[in-house]
Amino acid sequence: MLDPLVFIRDGHGWIGEGRIERGDFAARRAYPRARQWWERLQARAVAEERGGEMVAFGTFPFDSASSSGATLLVPERAVRIDGAAPRLGTDPLPEAAMREGIMSPGAYELGVAFVSAAIRRGELDKAVLARDVLIRPEGPVDRGTLVDRLLAAHPGASVFAIDGLVGASPETLVTVHEGLVTARVLAGTIAPGLGDRLAASAKDQHEHELAARSVLDALAPHVEALEASGPFLLELPHLTHLATDVKGRIADGSDVLALVEALHPTAAVAGTPTDAAMRWIHEVEPLDRGRYAGPVGWMDAAGNGEWAIALRSAQARPDGSFHAFAGAGIMADSDPGGELAETDLKLRPILEALNVTR
Repeated sequence: MLDPLVFIRDGHGWIGEGRIERGDFAARRAYPRARQWWERLQARAVAEERGGEMVAFGTFPFDSASSSGATLLVPERAVRIDGAAPRLGTDPLPEAAMREGIMSPGAYELGVAFVSAAIRRGELDKAVLARDVLIRPEGPVDRGTLVDRLLAAHPGASVFAIDGLVGASPETLVTVHEGLVTARVLAGTIAPGLGDRLAASAKDQHEHELAARSVLDALAPHVEALEASGPFLLELPHLTHLATDVKGRIADGSDVLALVEALHPTAAVAGTPTDAAMRWIHEVEPLDRGRYAGPVGWMDAAGNGEWAIALRSAQARPDGSFHAFAGAGIMADSDPGGELAETDLKLRPILEALNVTR
């Protein structure tokens, strides 16, 4: 069964081929340990006079307390994609069934009510709560075919397959290319065709403002000439988001992994203030998000790279099933039923890609 190594956005990215060098790191202090491993690997490649461009594909967990660790994968060959990606799959996908996970719909609505009450008491401004589902295909899943389906259905998203984490995320955490930094912030969501209602929603506008501000504040110590354009409506096949694009230039020599560490978790996936939001997530969510809503992407030896937030994704499990998550930003006036419906919308892309029929 093909297990591809892929990160592609807008027709540009990488596919890994050949033997894989693998580094695994516990969630706590994953970033410095991953950086040290990557630097040692580069030094060894120089000493051995290896040719070709070195690219590391990586996934990091959402939470430093997660039992899921971080992983860097460095393929023997990294093939640059500029245009249409080659077909990766050879087999059709079997039908699949879905069942609720650890966080049931009823428990999710109750959690929304608890967090909204805490926000009204002034304990925090926003928290992002997630729920999960389990997907069980009727047979083996060709992950190359799964990537092909995601690329076809979500051409503007970051499509990735890294260590069993497969998805099509609309949200770019950060990119670095020759010193230029860009990011895209998404917060505020509605069903397709209802963009005018989203643009007029004071709740969604405030939620988005918090998310955009968290990115600007995190980048400011490292990036100069920061500019933000937005919010604007981003129309996707399954939903519409409020979006803000951010750009600037590296000011302190940081590489892309340093910016990933500085940015994560943004208010778009955790909340604000971060410490208070994380306390409430730990209190209300009876689950470990694993790599969902964590950074996923690639980097090269020059410090360039592109990292997305692992949304609209699922993690393959050893028994052949997949674990998928979706979340919503909770504010003081959040409606539990409405926030639950938003998670249903956000689950649809990966459920459709995995051929869930019931």
